[in-house]
Amino acid sequence: MTKTSNQMWGGRFASGPDAIMEAINASIGFDKRLAAQDIAGSRAHAAMLAAQGIVTDKDAEAIREGLLTILSEIEGGKFEFSTALEDIHMNVEARLKDLIGAPAGRLHTARSRNDQVAVDFRLWVRDQCDAADAALAALMQALVAQAEAGADWVMPGFTHLQTAQPVTWGHHMLAYVEMFARDRSRFADARRRMNESPLGAAALAGTSFPIDRHFTAKALGFDRPTANSLDSVSDRDFALEFLAASSICAMHLSRFAEELVIWSSAQFRFVAMSDRWSTGSSIMPQKRNPDAAELIRAKIGRIFGANVALMTVMKGLPLTYSKDMQEDKEQVFDAADSLMLALAAMTGMVSDMTANRPNLKAAASSGFSTATDLADWLVRELNLPFRDAHHVTGSLVAVAEGKGCDLPDLTLADMQAIHEGIRGDVFDVLGVENSVASRMSYGGTAPVRVREQIARWKEALK
Repeated sequence: MTKTSNQMWGGRFASGPDAIMEAINASIGFDKRLAAQDIAGSRAHAAMLAAQGIVTDKDAEAIREGLLTILSEIEGGKFEFSTALEDIHMNVEARLKDLIGAPAGRLHTARSRNDQVAVDFRLWVRDQCDAADAALAALMQALVAQAEAGADWVMPGFTHLQTAQPVTWGHHMLAYVEMFARDRSRFADARRRMNESPLGAAALAGTSFPIDRHFTAKALGFDRPTANSLDSVSDRDFALEFLAASSICAMHLSRFAEELVIWSSAQFRFVAMSDRWSTGSSIMPQKRNPDAAELIRAKIGRIFGANVALMTVMKGLPLTYSKDMQEDKEQVFDAADSLMLALAAMTGMVSDMTANRPNLKAAASSGFSTATDLADWLVRELNLPFRDAHHVTGSLVAVAEGKGCDLPDLTLADMQAIHEGIRGDVFDVLGVENSVASRMSYGGTAPVRVREQIARWKEALK
């Protein structure tokens, strides 16, 4: 390539970079995603410069019109991005000069690419927090709808993936509503903390021009300007917090996806996934694969990886800006894309899936799932210490195993052979419906408690 001085670097360099340096240095291939935020920041900055008398109103108006034209070109797919111009900031500024001439050179007064990229990136991540919040709300609504449809449907509750106690379908769906609600709160909390504007910090030390940072902060929807110029241009905590919140959210999605994979298997048949979210096999015609759930389960690797990658980039950087920080965006962009896709797919699957109520109940009734109810009855009715009741119940489970039946199938004589005080009304607690109905403590699985929580969430999600 011909080595010519880069117009944006100015007179310090006699020649331009060679091809390899240009390739490693350029970020336009990915930071063009910040175009709308870059132009919004530039418009706010130009308006402030005019309001402060740093540039004329005429120049500010030319800049404003030129920036709107560029935004229209980018949105219409007509803008030609140049690798030689390195990044979105220089690409926009060069095109602005083509459009309006000399006034374009005044736009960069009292700012640097350091505070410019910091504000662009904050604006973009802030938008992603809002998008994640909306997507999570939609998923929660789908889960609440499933919970309402099966508020009293009995299913097995598991520990160690072994049948533990009967619960209700509605209760299980609402467990994920609680998880995703906490994810929403994490994104909201991160958004509040990041909502300060670094614009005006300039390269690192602030500026000698009489700028009004509160003006630009307000124009861009920030609560206030950042308070330290060094921190302003070197901080990427906001992106790390977004990735941390995304990682926890993706973990919750992955856990649910794992359950859907298990539940839709021929061995469980707890749920049927719709054709929209299943695929077939090229060789086995009977197969119905839950590929969407499996891909959601895999997405967490990319999101976790992005979190670790950015943490690693930032861990050794002295204040303030280093070119290492150019490597902050691709991981965040990819993680945000992966999260939004996973949230949308999970919402679709939850909305379309059909629970198999008979299979759920049959599974809930197996595996001695009411053993704890029997132990509780022994404590309540016979005044046995719980550890003694636990031992008696374990002995009865062993008897049932030997007979190849479940606890409700034992005779009263079988039970009295283990403990003579057991009465016939013990069978009232051994049915799975009675079991779940008895779990009336706040937050328990009793249908009446589940319906109370459904009502609460329906109101909260309006």
